[in-house]
Formats: sequence, C-alpha cells, structure tokens
Amino acid sequence: MKQTTPNPWDQVAERYPVGAIIDGTVRNLTNYGAFIEIEEGIDGLLHVSDMSWTRKISHASEMLQKGDKIRCQVLSVDQQRKRIALGLKQLAQDPWEAEIPQKYHPGTVVTGTVTKLTNFGVFVQLEPNLEGLLHISELSDQKVENPEQIVKVGDAIEVRILRVDHGRPQNRPEPQVDSAPRRRGRRRRDRRGDSTAPREELKGGRDGGSSGPLFSMETPEE
Repeated sequence: MKQTTPNPWDQVAERYPVGAIIDGTVRNLTNYGAFIEIEEGIDGLLHVSDMSWTRKISHASEMLQKGDKIRCQVLSVDQQRKRIALGLKQLAQDPWEAEIPQKYHPGTVVTGTVTKLTNFGVFVQLEPNLEGLLHISELSDQKVENPEQIVKVGDAIEVRILRVDHGRPQNRPEPQVDSAPRRRGRRRRDRRGDSTAPREELKGGRDGGSSGPLFSMETPEE
C-alpha cells in the first residue's frame, strides 16, 4: 500500500534541514528518549542527553508526556536510515559555558541535597536541575564501601567545590570513575610537610561522566 503514495522521506532533508526549528507532538517515551511526530509518517528522536544542559534524565517521562506539543531543533538527518535527531536544550544557551563556572568556583562551600546514591559516589542537587558528584573517596577520612554509611537521599549537606568541568562530552555510557587517594592519606602528607606528592586528579561528575562539579564533604578544621 505504501508504494501507492509518495515517500515522505524522499524530501525530508530539504523540508527539515539541520538547524531548523520544528514543532511536533510527543508520540512515544522510552528510557533513552522521546519520539516526536513532526508530520504524519515522520518521527524524530529526542535523546535524553539532548533534553537538558544540566539535568540528569533517566527516562524521557521525567521531562515529557505523551501528547505534549514541543518545539525542537533538528540536529541531524539520516535519510537512508530514516532517522532525524532532535534537540531541546539546543534552543537555549549552554549554561556550562559561562553561567555555572562563574557561580561555582573551586573552593566554594555550598549546601546541597542528596538526590541519588551510587557505588561510586553521591549526586547532590545544588539548585533546581543542577547536580554535582560527591565522589565516594571524598565522603570521609575513613574508607567508605557504601555511601549509605555516610548520607541518605534527602539529606542536606555542606560540600566544597573541587572542580567545574564544562568541556564534557554530551553522550557518555555508564560512569567510568577512577578512585582518588583517600583524604586521610592526603592529610598525613600535609602534616609531615611533604608537598612534593602530587594529588591524583579526582574523576567523576555529572551525568555519570568524568566531569561536572566535583566536591568534597566540608568538615570542621582540626
């Protein structure tokens, strides 16, 4: 039956070039994105990584509902594979370029709320839609096997910003996190006055990647 009607994909690249702003309807939601109906027979995929600059989204339903009317930007068109990639966050300026680095300087002590516990650390909400990673090695002077030993979801905690990495890749698989030297070990070197031992760079970050605001628990001065 479809051969009796024109194939809409024959002209899709001309009608929806890269960079074009389109209006569509949310047709289906998955854990990796939302399918947006641009016109009858033409859907685009809005991947979860292209929904928000700052928010970690595990399922498209956290942002959208079926039937929602939405405006997106065309990111790519693959006419052979019949795929259109759409972006929502691209309609706004990336806050990681200036806004976030200007607000959260390394060394700044802030208060946040624990939102998620993982085997490599704790996600802490600094403000709506902005989380940072508190690596498990920065939770305590003692070795911590499970973050639940120290904090619970919903706890308000003081943390110190260690690094803000705004040059992070947008799409990344499961977190690849290296362990850092324990804080107790670093304090012992400080007490001996040994300043020659370099501190290994702490890995981890927002969106399960090796980037984003990293920080340590703020503890009283000894």
